[in-house]
Amino acid sequence: MKDNYKKIALWQTAFLGDAVLTLPFIKALSLRFPEAEIHLFVRKGVEPLFESQKELTAVHGFAKRGNQKGMGAAFRLGRELGAQGFDLWISAHTSMRSAIVSRATGIPERIGYDQPWFNRFAYTHRVMRRFDKFEEVERLMALGLPLGISGTAPSFELNLSESALEDASAFFDKISDTPVIGFHPGSTWETKKWPEQNFASTIAKSLDAGFRVILFGGPGEEDICSRIAEQSGNPSEIINLAGKLSLPQLATYIKNLDVYITNDSGPMHIAWVQNVPLIALFGPTVRRFGFFPRGEYSSVLESGEVLDCRPCGLHGGSKCPKNNHKCMTDISVEMVWEELLKKVEIRRSGC
Repeated sequence: MKDNYKKIALWQTAFLGDAVLTLPFIKALSLRFPEAEIHLFVRKGVEPLFESQKELTAVHGFAKRGNQKGMGAAFRLGRELGAQGFDLWISAHTSMRSAIVSRATGIPERIGYDQPWFNRFAYTHRVMRRFDKFEEVERLMALGLPLGISGTAPSFELNLSESALEDASAFFDKISDTPVIGFHPGSTWETKKWPEQNFASTIAKSLDAGFRVILFGGPGEEDICSRIAEQSGNPSEIINLAGKLSLPQLATYIKNLDVYITNDSGPMHIAWVQNVPLIALFGPTVRRFGFFPRGEYSSVLESGEVLDCRPCGLHGGSKCPKNNHKCMTDISVEMVWEELLKKVEIRRSGC
């Protein structure tokens, strides 16, 4: 492969969290090719989170529905992208549609994973993903091996706009007289959700302890947040921001929290990459999948019992196959509360 590139495309159109996990690799690319333009392609709607990222020249959204739906549309898109002057294409996504886009670009040098089988027709250079051995950050870093990039993730940060940072700062200046605890009860996958009543009970204990409570939720999660606020017994004492924040705002608000409690979700990754004290609740998915939050301030709570049904799938699912959701109900309010108090103490001690 060449020693220099002028215009690099990085394709990761999976979920929000998957895009966030590309940040170490983006940093490594910028260090290896400091003069190159780096363009990131993400799922439509996710691009605002990365628009201030210093290593990127541009961020592009790919709509998986609408006029970009279907394999024919994927081929046409690939042809269009191939005419835009990219001299290196890197795909972190393993779908057939991503493979078709890659092949259709005709870009002479294209890097992707060696699996699934159809990738052999899409990429000129293929690397082992080693799903059974590495965490996702290291699997992404492996895409740089043909380019002479080490598999070790460099230090990195999520860059956010000054306007979003100032907005969050002004908001938290009014409420940060006491620890501020953020709760995010939603998830794309139903089985990844900790029970609503458990969130409500933990929120009630937080309010009783004198903490400020913020409920976070993306579009479509307004109802679950409203229900939990009502079940807490003190809805008027809760700051419910569900559906009210852009992605950059969400990231800056999370950055200002003393503790963030969330299911396995994209915002979970936004938290740990900013070194926010984090409590992540994992049920249907497990550590060996490689998507646990990293960092010294992150804690993962799971069922203490070995369950023969766990994991039930790579992403969880819409319904518990055992109809008991034991992997999540085994995580008690007491477990979360004990960990929350530890995080508050660490945050307020300045450690």
